[in-house]
Amino acid sequence: MNERLKSIIDLEKYPIHNLNSPIIKKLIKKCKKELDETSCSTIPNFILPKSLEIMNSELEKQLDEVYMSKENINAYLYAKDDITLPKDHPKRIFMNRYNGYLNSDCFPKNSEMKYLYETDELLKFVSACLGVSPIYRWADPLACHAYNVMKPDGILPWHFDSCEFTLSLMIQKPEKGGIFEYCPNIREPGNENFNEVKKVINGDRSRVKQLKLEPGDLQIFKGRFTLHRVTKVEGKKSRYMCIPAYVLDPWRVNTPEHSKAIYGKVLPIHIERNIARSDGLAD
Repeated sequence: MNERLKSIIDLEKYPIHNLNSPIIKKLIKKCKKELDETSCSTIPNFILPKSLEIMNSELEKQLDEVYMSKENINAYLYAKDDITLPKDHPKRIFMNRYNGYLNSDCFPKNSEMKYLYETDELLKFVSACLGVSPIYRWADPLACHAYNVMKPDGILPWHFDSCEFTLSLMIQKPEKGGIFEYCPNIREPGNENFNEVKKVINGDRSRVKQLKLEPGDLQIFKGRFTLHRVTKVEGKKSRYMCIPAYVLDPWRVNTPEHSKAIYGKVLPIHIERNIARSDGLAD
């Protein structure tokens, strides 16, 4: 058994190192059903308390390296208006974003979160829960397992992710607010479903679900196909979340525009691999 992994995850409760275990088979079946139906599944107390403390400490030691930014963006994470589209098109509806990231390239080599993300055990478990194989760790060196930091008054508006699959690991809860809301499977490859997206952005809550995560909980999520947001953080305590990401295309990374706006810089890889997405979706 991987001793370091054993110190991070409660492997007695969640033996992800042994996918043939009856316990893990039952969990995978549950997660896949939830992901198929609602694009989201949560595993409570996935991370052990001691490991959670280490992750929290690692992040707080590097808070001065977090790239915080404020801007008005649309659901596709762009700030630039496209005046060729109708005024009520969702690409022309802009919402306030205020949050920051500790980029993945800032993590020390022995980082607890970096180690967990790079284990084959976690990748194979997530793949089994999704019922999708193969999946790959995201090649984006800034975004592949970044920490999302939302200070008081921080807000993340309705948007889609650039990667197909995201893990959300709650590190620290705010005193109030910071609730994750989502609209399952609102779009699919080749079908943007702009009318339904526009309804949600304009306040229609008929499709909206909420998820309240506790520190140590793990969420598996189809973020590229599901519109989602995080409500405003209230109180004096920041919201810390790690968001490891997996993709279907091992070559793809963020666009230069997204990388600059969200992570504060553009690397050569973002320019070299800046091509249209094979799924035909805006991003």
